[in-house]
Amino acid sequence: MPDTKLAIVILAAGQGTRMKSSTPKLLHPIAGVPLVGHVLATARALDAAHVVAVVRHERDRLVEVITAELPDSIIVDQDDVPGTGRAVEQAVAALPADFDGDVLVVNGDVPLLDAETLASLVTRHRDSGTAATLLSAILDDATGYGRIIRGNSGGLDYIVEQKDASEAELAVQEINAGVYLFTLGTLRAQLANLTTDNAQGEKYLTDVVGLLRSAGGGVDAIPVAEPWLVEGVNDRAQLSVQASRLNALIVRGWQLAGVTVQDPASTWIDLTATLAPDVTLKPGTQILGATVIETGAVIGPDTTLVDCEVGEGAEVKRTDATLAVIGAGASVGPFSYLRPGTLLGADGKIGAFVETKNAKIGTGSKVPHLSYVGDAEIGEGSNIGAGSIFANYDGVKKHSSVVGSHVRTGSHGVFVAPVRIGDGAYTGAGTVVRKDVPAGSLAISVAPQRNMDGWTQSHRPGTAAAQAAEAAQTSHEDN
Repeated sequence: MPDTKLAIVILAAGQGTRMKSSTPKLLHPIAGVPLVGHVLATARALDAAHVVAVVRHERDRLVEVITAELPDSIIVDQDDVPGTGRAVEQAVAALPADFDGDVLVVNGDVPLLDAETLASLVTRHRDSGTAATLLSAILDDATGYGRIIRGNSGGLDYIVEQKDASEAELAVQEINAGVYLFTLGTLRAQLANLTTDNAQGEKYLTDVVGLLRSAGGGVDAIPVAEPWLVEGVNDRAQLSVQASRLNALIVRGWQLAGVTVQDPASTWIDLTATLAPDVTLKPGTQILGATVIETGAVIGPDTTLVDCEVGEGAEVKRTDATLAVIGAGASVGPFSYLRPGTLLGADGKIGAFVETKNAKIGTGSKVPHLSYVGDAEIGEGSNIGAGSIFANYDGVKKHSSVVGSHVRTGSHGVFVAPVRIGDGAYTGAGTVVRKDVPAGSLAISVAPQRNMDGWTQSHRPGTAAAQAAEAAQTSHEDN
């Protein structure tokens, strides 16, 4: 059931200059999902009555992602008054007038903060009856973070930002995690009292905690079990660290679900991927996007699959594939390149150094080696000879070719599209097929072979080849 007494405010207005990127910080992906997408998914899991996202920098790009994930979100544009306090002030003003509950404030750049941790925070807050409850973390090096300052009784007294902290306060290792839960009435009352009288000239949301304490309101801080749960991402180094942590959790989850991962350190799996039990992932494998892998399939080593479907018992090794479908029992690789639109039927084969694009390859058909199959349809049980090329581009338009079932094509063939090869047909080695081949026919394009005697000696005199030829001819004449 929806929590009708909970509203969530997501702070997503920051520019993220330390990312040094033309892409907004919150749109940088980890595990196939933008940073802010992880926070939005957590908010959806909490099933709050209202979700308010405060945006500013690159707002249109952010809003597109936010509304796609949570269509009922309330979007608030932060004005020119800087600071998290001002952002929350505007968010609270945007809540429906009849809402009377708790307001959970989270940052949009904390991808590993999970719904279970936040649900525990909500429970603790409501059970204690405090005006505000927040998350904290204990760090070995707290540099750069606001510090949690506790009174003699051990309770939270106030929060001080790094730039405003004294030497004694800087020595504190407990930091503010930037996750707050307020009772709406008390929050609204104290937001009106915020000022910009601080080192950065901003309205600090942390000042609300001190104001609540001064007004006699109860405030609590709960340290999280693992600091990385509340670590934000401010630069690409931190992005990489959090991506690695999340990937380790994803890999472990699939291992516990029955997937064999031979080398977790070199295996990457997006959150959006789906794997069946008894799948095996070998070292150097990336399972990305909406890839689905059925039971018994073996993937890798050194394989990247993006938005692919892999059937039961298939084997894919040393392959790069995007938007491809690989049938049950099929074999792909090594060193294959499957571009979008590739469909390999059950028990089919795409072999070494083969590239495919918009290619439908039927059940049991094989393209074993050193070939390019583009814009083509191949029937069942056919075999395409080594070094074959489907010439699909005439310099202006792409054209398609159709190869029937149980066709055998010779090595080093070229199929100049558009062309059709009928069922059961054969083509000779080196054949350039420019017109349709009827079913059961043999297509060849062979010119008579000419041997020009003495060509090497006359055209390449003095070379090692000419000397070898001369010696061979002399030996032959002597015999």
